[in-house]
Amino acid sequence: MSELRSKADKRFQFFWNIFFVVISIVALIPIIRVVSMSFSSKDAILGGRVFLYPVQFTAEAYGRAFKSGSFLTSFLYSIFLMLGSTVVCLIMTVMAAYPLSKKNLKGGTVIMTLFVLTMYLDPGIIPKYLNVRDFKMIDTVWALIIPEALSAYNMIIMCTAFKGLDSSLYEAAKIDGCNEIQTLFKVALPLVYPTLATLALFYAVGRWNRLSDVLYYVNSSGLYTVQMVLKQLIESVAISQQEGIATQLVADNIKSASIVISMTPMLIAYPFIQKYFTKGIMLGAVKG
Repeated sequence: MSELRSKADKRFQFFWNIFFVVISIVALIPIIRVVSMSFSSKDAILGGRVFLYPVQFTAEAYGRAFKSGSFLTSFLYSIFLMLGSTVVCLIMTVMAAYPLSKKNLKGGTVIMTLFVLTMYLDPGIIPKYLNVRDFKMIDTVWALIIPEALSAYNMIIMCTAFKGLDSSLYEAAKIDGCNEIQTLFKVALPLVYPTLATLALFYAVGRWNRLSDVLYYVNSSGLYTVQMVLKQLIESVAISQQEGIATQLVADNIKSASIVISMTPMLIAYPFIQKYFTKGIMLGAVKG
């Protein structure tokens, strides 16, 4: 009986392994195609001959991007902005989640309800813009950090992680003479490190990919992120093509190269954080 069960388990595992391999290959096809288009010639793209490998290989799209005087500056600026924004977001998230994880916090339920309401009631871009303008943040780097400094969804995940810690740990810290700040840094945070790493990934990816706030709040080209510079580059190639100006590029070249350039930092960082991803989301879901 156990031998039959073992064979059935092996067949079941083999089937799902094959299934997920196929799903992974299907998911990779669009990425491979984008990379291929970024290295293909104008004639090959217009002729629809590019699919899974570059046709008439050329790296001119990348050359055009890297030769742009503002590209490297905006790229480095975007990395520092992403890191700074992630730190601010994590601080805000922990500051909100830790006290709300306490059962004896007066008014905690009301405060948590107000946080949850922000997930469903979006005031719209005009009130947000007026708010940023009234706080004198237009055309400053703070307009790209402060308005998105806290995600209610991420705060709830962090709060759940704190609640999942055994209350005896807090009691032991209190007996040892720790105040709430010391308990947070010496007891709570080290135990929810996977959750912190996961939320850091969420915030970093969100900041790196965000373009709308740059369009709304920033006028100075010195504060343009790499996404904004790439957008302008795509538009310049499209305009050149429409006006009949001689160029070896089409908008699809630049679009594909922009996607590859934009996703590269995240692809480099993700393998180092991935091991914390599932653990970080599930931490606190079951209290041991």
